[in-house]
Amino acid sequence: MRVITGKARGAKLLTLEGESVRPTSEKTKEAVFSAIQFDIEGRRVLDLFAGSGQLGLEALSRGAERCVFIDSSAEALEVVKQNVKKTGFEKQAVISRMDYSQFLMGTKEVFDIAFIDPPYAAGFTVPALEGVSKIMSDYGIIVCEHAADVEVPDVVGGFKLSRQYKYGKLVTVTIYKKEDSE
Repeated sequence: MRVITGKARGAKLLTLEGESVRPTSEKTKEAVFSAIQFDIEGRRVLDLFAGSGQLGLEALSRGAERCVFIDSSAEALEVVKQNVKKTGFEKQAVISRMDYSQFLMGTKEVFDIAFIDPPYAAGFTVPALEGVSKIMSDYGIIVCEHAADVEVPDVVGGFKLSRQYKYGKLVTVTIYKKEDSE
């Protein structure tokens, strides 16, 4: 796993080990960033269910202003901290160990781009989408990676399904944009 392009291009990132971990594949990450490449510069990013932090770090590498990394796992956040340090984005990163729903209910921040990649079997996809839609800017973009068999809404909190990509039989990436910004 590496940073694809930008300031930290080629940096090899650490990942968690184990069967419960499912990092976003290189192919999926490249497709996601191709779809939003012109919307990253200077933006405030949320990497919810951060895991290794690779999506937020890719955004920072491509010119995002700031990224907040949220995960409930201490082990995951230790990997995020190491990856942030390795890529040199310490001043632009905020790393917090917190349950996603606590973060969404308590934050006062507004984000321009949100990456949501919850554990597939946990049932967090739709509740996370609903919560994230409330903390997004008017020109925000929500990128949600989820199991292919999970039904996601066409509209959530004023955000409309803009694009959907399927990767194999297991993974779908759904991108939402504000209904009036299409």
